[in-house]
Amino acid sequence: MATRKVSERSAAVASRPQASGAAAEDRALAHLLAAGLMLVDRNYRVARGPHARGGEIDLVLRERDGTLVFVEVRQRRGHAHGGAAASVTPSKQRALVLAAQHFIARQATPPPCRFDVVAIDGEQLQWLRGAFDTG
Repeated sequence: MATRKVSERSAAVASRPQASGAAAEDRALAHLLAAGLMLVDRNYRVARGPHARGGEIDLVLRERDGTLVFVEVRQRRGHAHGGAAASVTPSKQRALVLAAQHFIARQATPPPCRFDVVAIDGEQLQWLRGAFDTG
C-alpha cells in the first residue's frame, strides 16, 4: 500500500511542471490570438532518430500576411539567471530550427517564417518577435 501512495504522489509531482507549462502556453496563445495570429499547430514534435529527441515547437501560428511564426514559450518565477527569455539557449534554438525545418518541408510552398519567444517572468508576459535568426 505504501508503494502505491509514493508512486501516486510522484505522478502528481511530475504533472505539476507539465500543468504549469500548459498554462503558460495557454496564456501565450490567448495573447497571440488577441494580436490577430491564427493557430496552425501546437506542440509539434520531431525526433532525430528512434531514440533521439529532435525538437518541439510549442506553438505554430500564422500572421495575417501569411508569415509562419514558430513560438517558444518560456516561463520563470522571476528574473533570476536572466529570466525566461535568456533560457532559450543556442542549443534550444538549434532544436527549434530542426523542428521548424521538418514542419516547413510538409508545406507545398514554404512561406516566410520567423522565430518568436513568449517569455513569462512571474506575471509579466513579453512577446519577442524575431527573437533569433536561423543563420
